[in-house]
Amino acid sequence: MFNEVKKSIQWGEETLTLETGKIARQADGTVIATLGETSVMANVTFAKQQKEGQDFFPLTVHYQEKYYAAGKIPGGFFKREARPTEKETLTARLIDRPIRPLFVPGFKNEVLVMCTVLSHDLVNDPDVVAMIAASAALTISGAPFMGPIAGCRVGFEDGEYILNPTVDDMQDLRNNPDQRLDLVVAGTKDAVMMVESEAYELTEDEMLGAVTFAHEQIQPVIDLIIDLAEESAKEPFEFQSPDYSALYEAVKAAGEEKMKAAYAILDKQERVAAVASVKEEIKAGLSEEQLSDANLGSALKKLESNVLRSSVVKEGKRIDGRALDQVRPITCETGLLPRTHGSALFTRGETQGLVVTTLGTGDDEQIIDALHGNFRSNFLLHYNFPPYSVGEVGRVGSPGRREIGHGKLAWRALQAVLPAATDFPYTIRVVSEITESNGSSSMASVCGGSLSMMDAGVPLKSAVAGVAMGLVLEDDGEFAVLTDILGDEDHLGDMDFKVAGTEKGITSLQMDIKVQGITPEIMKQALAQAKEGRMHILGEMNKALSGAGEFSAHAPRIETMQIPTDKIREVIGSGGKVIREIVETSGAKVDINDDGVIKIASANGEAIQKAYDMIYSIVAEPEEGHVYKGKVVKLVDFGAFVNFFGKRDGLVHVSQIENRRLNHPSDVLKEGQEVYVKLLGFDDRGKVRLGMKMVDQETGEEVKKEEEAE
Repeated sequence: MFNEVKKSIQWGEETLTLETGKIARQADGTVIATLGETSVMANVTFAKQQKEGQDFFPLTVHYQEKYYAAGKIPGGFFKREARPTEKETLTARLIDRPIRPLFVPGFKNEVLVMCTVLSHDLVNDPDVVAMIAASAALTISGAPFMGPIAGCRVGFEDGEYILNPTVDDMQDLRNNPDQRLDLVVAGTKDAVMMVESEAYELTEDEMLGAVTFAHEQIQPVIDLIIDLAEESAKEPFEFQSPDYSALYEAVKAAGEEKMKAAYAILDKQERVAAVASVKEEIKAGLSEEQLSDANLGSALKKLESNVLRSSVVKEGKRIDGRALDQVRPITCETGLLPRTHGSALFTRGETQGLVVTTLGTGDDEQIIDALHGNFRSNFLLHYNFPPYSVGEVGRVGSPGRREIGHGKLAWRALQAVLPAATDFPYTIRVVSEITESNGSSSMASVCGGSLSMMDAGVPLKSAVAGVAMGLVLEDDGEFAVLTDILGDEDHLGDMDFKVAGTEKGITSLQMDIKVQGITPEIMKQALAQAKEGRMHILGEMNKALSGAGEFSAHAPRIETMQIPTDKIREVIGSGGKVIREIVETSGAKVDINDDGVIKIASANGEAIQKAYDMIYSIVAEPEEGHVYKGKVVKLVDFGAFVNFFGKRDGLVHVSQIENRRLNHPSDVLKEGQEVYVKLLGFDDRGKVRLGMKMVDQETGEEVKKEEEAE
């Protein structure tokens, strides 16, 4: 009934298995990939005909984490997986980016790739497994896919690269000083296609070494996919790349010189208008048959690409007249917004980000419900890209995949320099509003985010800057690496290579490539050129930081204190009675962690001190020989009971009240009276012994023995 094919290899410390032929047989390609006990099913379907008038490649990748995979039931009211989580969106992008360039040029049939996590062992992250499954499913589906690809994750500890580190090893790297890298690489047999990373100030050589190590480690997986395909692949779909050379020559003859003139205009808006006008002029000179050709859009794009690329490689001349390694003019400002906790405006050429920082308390931490368990994050970065930033009219809705991806890239870049939660116990939210865009707005978010947090008084270890690099690679191997690319250079070039970091090293690297054949030589030059650009940008940012760094008067103040874990119950009280009383009396917000760390927050310093004193009186032990201020709570024949330390009472014997004989304590004391007492010690039964006669009742200072004798 089933025509099963199953292939396995030992990959690192786990067994990797690919199987097909048993489940979802009506899909064009289905593969279940299993690493350890983490299994992901990838299903591929593609339309056998192109939609009429389709002028782009409609590839859709979905990645779904089913909670049953980890033996969990979803939280929330509906108890059902709902909209994609951030992890699902980012993983879908992770898979899409390396496979999209590998479809045969001109193929515009609809393609759907669905990856479903079926089992998760809480050790092996399913994102890499999903990428391998998707590549294998595409390879056997018959679709015109020039793969396969494979991917892996790389860690870096004690100078050694680690293949596919565990989920726990990669969790919260900021608080794991031994682990300095979380890198995902995807590639073909011959080329690296995609890089995504979170790093902790790695050098350029260390980062390049990690990418090279990853490309070596995926080779057995690529061989495994080919081995599977040899036994299970469907007949290749008959598709021939359209030949529109004659149409292209007509387009070129009609408008090449005009297009060159349009691309010589420096201002983006004027250039966009001029290019659109040239396209209309070209169309006006074409025949009806040529105008109705479905490849007209491709021919026009090819003309644009060739005009831009030939100018860059042959003449070293860019659209806006810059040198290949030149960064656009930069302006940085901080403290723009009077009521926010921190703000910065970062402008680089025609790219601009208004970045705002807000400081909150433990209540503001984000609780993330993931397959491997719930965890909290005290650093949030949100990126917004409104239509007006590119001078367009468009719909405004919830964040799309692009916004989530760009925000996460900036988040990764800034993670490495954040202070430890014990040193700076705030929840930090950074929001990047992209107000202009022509070039990398995610790297502008990194620069603006660094400035904004410093303006808010966040003690970053160092400033972070980011720069986007581009590549033009010709068929003869001649190439040019571009620093700080424009939008058109990204759109019509061969590589988008974003590098962020400090003066010491790289904190994030993201790379997407549209061609096969990038060499270590090109990557090395791109990293070196990016370092020069980053250092230049950091220098410009430092000029704006002279007036930054003062803690906002509108931000909450937070004090932390550590108490013994066995005292937590006393501070909380039965049913939370004690903690509620502390909050109500002091006016401060109090958070208690399971490890005994207490955060006290308020904009009012007196409220913080009051709450601190109330908690301290509960958890601290009185010290023998110290003087305390207390209140008489009860008078008896043999002395007075005084409440002197929180809820703790002690006895002042009648002989210890004054340096004379008293008939009864009521001779000098009354209930409710405030007195100073010295802790003399504890009797055999642990009862507290207090004394008053050795303390000046007006000043609270201890009286010297000779004065006491008088």
